[in-house]
Order: sequence, then structure tokens, then C-alpha cells
Amino acid sequence: MALQHNYTEENIRSLDWREHIRLRPGMYIGKLGDGSHIDDGIYILLKEVIDNCIDEFVMGYGREIEIEIQDGSVRVRDYGRGIPLGKVVECVSQINTGGKYDSKAFKKSVGLNGVGTKAVNALSDYFKVQAVRDYKVKTAEFERGYLTKEYNLKNTDEANGTQIEFHPDPKIFPKFKFMHEFIESRIWNYAYLNAGLRIHYNGKTYVSKNGLKDMLERRTEGESLNYPVIHLKGEDIEAVITHGSQYGEQYYSYVNGQYTSMGGTHLNFFREAIVKTVRDFYKKDFDVKDIHTGIIGAISVRIEEPVFESQTKTKLGSTTTSPDGASLRSFIVDFISKELDNYLHKNPETAKEMLSRILQSERERKEIAGIKKLANQRAKKANLHNKKLRDCRFHLTDAKAKPEVIENTTLFITEGDSASGSITKSRNVEYQAVFSLRGKPLNCFGMSKKIVYENEELNLLQHALDIEDGIENLRFNKVVIATDADVDGMHIRLLLLTFFLQFFPELVRRGHLYILDTPLFRVRDKKQTFYCYSESEKQNAIKALRGKAEITRFKGLGEISPEEFGRFIGPDMRLESVVLNEDSHIETILGYYMGKNTPDRQDFIINRLRVDLDQIRPEEVELMAEEA
Repeated sequence: MALQHNYTEENIRSLDWREHIRLRPGMYIGKLGDGSHIDDGIYILLKEVIDNCIDEFVMGYGREIEIEIQDGSVRVRDYGRGIPLGKVVECVSQINTGGKYDSKAFKKSVGLNGVGTKAVNALSDYFKVQAVRDYKVKTAEFERGYLTKEYNLKNTDEANGTQIEFHPDPKIFPKFKFMHEFIESRIWNYAYLNAGLRIHYNGKTYVSKNGLKDMLERRTEGESLNYPVIHLKGEDIEAVITHGSQYGEQYYSYVNGQYTSMGGTHLNFFREAIVKTVRDFYKKDFDVKDIHTGIIGAISVRIEEPVFESQTKTKLGSTTTSPDGASLRSFIVDFISKELDNYLHKNPETAKEMLSRILQSERERKEIAGIKKLANQRAKKANLHNKKLRDCRFHLTDAKAKPEVIENTTLFITEGDSASGSITKSRNVEYQAVFSLRGKPLNCFGMSKKIVYENEELNLLQHALDIEDGIENLRFNKVVIATDADVDGMHIRLLLLTFFLQFFPELVRRGHLYILDTPLFRVRDKKQTFYCYSESEKQNAIKALRGKAEITRFKGLGEISPEEFGRFIGPDMRLESVVLNEDSHIETILGYYMGKNTPDRQDFIINRLRVDLDQIRPEEVELMAEEA
């Protein structure tokens, strides 16, 4: 007999805006996260506040922004016009209230829906807004979106502008932590896209004079470029292009000063325009892959009322530049076709070097074509009875899966039957997969992509991830290196990092690569059990149990039972993001760590040994000593 459910007027509920944002935060800020990924919610909160400051600068008001972040609390101060004093409370606490609905005031603004700052307010356990205009200041304080104190107008000598202070609510963001590398990367993006703007962050100043040209030169410093950065700039559009020695493509895209980490229509049109211009200039129908391989480029456009695919604004969906229907594709393709063609004609040496790089890619592609075909056949055959990959049910590419499942799709890369066996038995088969290595992977530093197809282990790994032709079809949101905390485990970790940085750097840049942190010790008595990740945690656990404890030292992942392992790869899983910040240059990094021993590396190891040993695992000290 079917269950009967009453469905009456009493079942219909209208949520207050604060309740709705807190109940469905993903609709407003994307995934929540704990701060370990660049697109986690706490960074979206920060972005929403800074975006308002940027819009003031774009409109011609305020050339400085101050940002302070201490112990999870954020303060952002601009020197723009300041929120109109009579509407301060409404602008941060009433949905569909704001100045950006007037397109004349904010014609090419980042945010037009009036939700951003309200979402920050609702998702913070403390929120304070202060607006200064014409020597008057208005201040209000909130908790989780509710007004707690509204101050009367006061006289002030401060300059005009708006200051926002907030602390993300731990109930929404448990165990969150701001990572300096992610924040610095965002701030540099703002500086590059707004030449002349000075941003002060925790005592350091960020400023750019030449926009995207500065950005690309900084991010490729120390790397082998085939020719100097090509800088093209017009009204509402700016682009930079060069070719490097790396595999794959490396693009950065922006809309109205907003970094669109997931790209979108403008990036698609930019890539299309490059191919068209190159083919026309050299009068040869090059393969698209040969043109794009090794390319490093960026594009920034300013359009009216941009349409993004989500509130987080990480992917552009617009196909027009303004409400009158002007084509975004024509705008970008026409500009690149004209300006890049002119540049190549005026700079024949650059044109020659670009052609040389494209022909090199063409030769390499044809050289590995036969090997690739055989490798793919082996991979397909292996997948029929593949014991190396214990797959999961859902993947990053499954459009019908729930967002929280997609976000948690994970591939653990581990070594040895015992370790992979423990993870396999304790994993969540819905979204966690395991790839088992056989011994140490090949050191592929300085090698060509040909080696990936010739090496069965690496070839099967790239097929498990489905990244052979780029990361667009990546099957897992998180790629986790899970190795033992001993010398061999750290060596394997280093070899895998080399593999990804050498051949699939975009996977690292997009924040998909992690290191699994597993406990070194188990400290327990008959009533309590503590899992400790460092010597200090072990000592604290012993004290908590008053010195009467059984201590187990886990020498490898295989020594942790599947029942226990489930605790370490569940909701409380400790992951360390592999982050490439502004000063990270792949060629330099790989040459430093994987090249021949150098005095610099030896000095680094010796200096590290002087660090408080409580912060270094015994195996790490052992490894550094061996390397030295």
C-alpha cells in the first residue's frame, strides 16, 4: 500500500532572504569547501566585497584598496564614493537593492544582481559596514544577516569610501582557513586588470603598469619562451599571446575585471580567433592542436550586463557585448584577426619563431601518432580487466549527478597492494576511485610526451583520468597522491608531481591536485582513541590520556585497517593542495628539485634541517639528508 502524504497550504513556506541564502548557499557562492581550493566559498565572499571596490575604480573613483585578513576576519576598505548614507543598511541587507541596476552608473560592472554583499552578510557570524561621504560616516553591524546595531551619523575627517568587515560563519564553513597563495593570486589578477590601481594586502602593495603584459611576463619569468609576449590592446579588449615549451595550453580569461577561472564564451572565441589568424597569416591549414600546444595567452573584455553561468561568475555565458545584440564573437575575432595579423607583419622575427614552434608541435604529434595508437589499444585492453583502477560510480563529467557528488569525485593514486587494498575497502564507491601503482613511476623530468605513451604505467594513469587531450574531460575533481610517509613514499610523491607538472600543468593550476595527509600515530586507551599527524599531536594525546596510553606508529598506509582508513578519507579527510602561486615557475621548480644537485638545493636542505624538528616528520629529515 502506498504511503499517504498530506500536501496542504501548511506545507508551503516562504523563506526569509537570509534563511534562503543560509539554507542554499551553493546557489549564491558555489561550493563551500574549507579554503583548500581557490574556488571555495570563503574566497567568493572576499571576491564579492572586492568586486564592489573594483567597480568604483573602473568608474573613476578611488585608486587604492586596503585588504587585511587576520585569524579568519576580513577588512576591505576602498576610497570610492561610498554608499549613499541613507541607504547603507538596505544595500547590504535587502535583496534587489543596489546602485548597479542603473546601467548608466555601472555600465560594465562585474555584479548586477544585488546579491553579492547580502550573501556575505548572511553567511558571516559578524558583518560590519561603514560608509564615508562628505565628512559624514554611517556604520551598521550584523550577525548572520540580522541587524544588531545601527549607529547614528557622525562627523569624520576620513576620506570618502566604503569599508566592509566580516568573519565567515563557522556553522557554514567549518574548519575554514584562508590560504595566502590563493588570495595573492586573486589580488594580482585585480592589479593586472586595473592598471594603476594600488591594492594593499597585509602590508604588501600590488600594482601593475602594463596590465596583462605584466601578468604574462611575471608568470613566465624564468621559463623558455619562443618569442616575446605579444600585447594587443583596444577599447574594451586586451590580449596577450606567446608560446612556451610546456605541453598543453595555458589561458587566463577575464570579464569586466573578473577572473573567469572556468573560461566561457570569450575564451572560446579567443582560441578560435588565434587559429583563424595563424592559418590566414601563414596560408596553411595547421591542425588546431599544433597551434594551441605550448601557447600561453590571456584575454580581457569589458561588456555591458555580462551573463555568467552562476553567481560565482567563474564562467561567461554571454554571446553579445551589449543589450542591443552586438556579437561578442565578431568583436573578439575581428579584433584579434586584425591586430595579431598586423603585429606579425610588423615583427617578422616573432612570426618566424611562432611558425617554428607550431611546426615543432606538428612534428612531435606525427612522431608519436603510431605509438599513441598502440598505447591506446593497450589501455583499452587493460581496462577490460583493469586491476589498477578501482573506479567509482560517478565522475566529474556526469552532468546528471548532484553537485556535492561531483565536487567530491576523487581518484586516490597509491602504491602497493596493501595500501590500495585498505583504501579500496574503506572508500565511498559512489565517488571515490583508486589507482594502484606498481613500484616507483618513471622519472620523466625533461622527457617528451612520447614517453607517456611508451610507459604503460603513466599511459594507464592518463587514461584513468581521461586527460590525454587536455583536462576538459577530467573524470575526477580531486586527484589525490596517497603515499606512505617514508622515504620511498615521498620519492613516489615527487615523481608523480613531476609527471603532472611536466605534462599536465593545467591540472595543477586549476587546483585539482592534492596530497593526502594520514596519521603517523594512534594513541589510545580503553575509552578514547586519538589519531595524530605530528609528534606534537602525539604528545598532546598522551597528556590527555594522562600518560597511560597504547601508542602505535603507522609506518605505511597498508598498516592502517580499512575500518580506520574510512575515517581519514571521509568528511574529515586532510588534504594539502598543490598550489602554483604567482612566483611558481614550472621549469624552475622542476629544474631545482629534479635536476642535477646544485649548491642552492643543498643550502635549502641544510636550512630546512635547522627548522623546528617538531614540524618535520622523521622520514622527511631522512629523505633530505639522503638528498643532500
